[in-house]
Amino acid sequence: MPGPIRVIIHPPSPTGGRRVRVDGEILGLAHNAADVAEFLRRAGLEIDPAEVAEAPWIDWRGPGPDHWGPEPAD
Repeated sequence: MPGPIRVIIHPPSPTGGRRVRVDGEILGLAHNAADVAEFLRRAGLEIDPAEVAEAPWIDWRGPGPDHWGPEPAD
């Protein structure tokens, strides 16, 4: 029996957006929670965009779900 699905949202890229990876496969570059929800829907995982930030099965790497980059210069 396969284990739980592993969803990783990588840190923001220098040009903006965050890679979305499910079970080792990159699904795309998300620029907001709606993008994440759409990538997951295409992978067979239904989630409301409003729930993406709080889903316990999504591993946010780097800053939290409010940061999509690129970060402004100081």
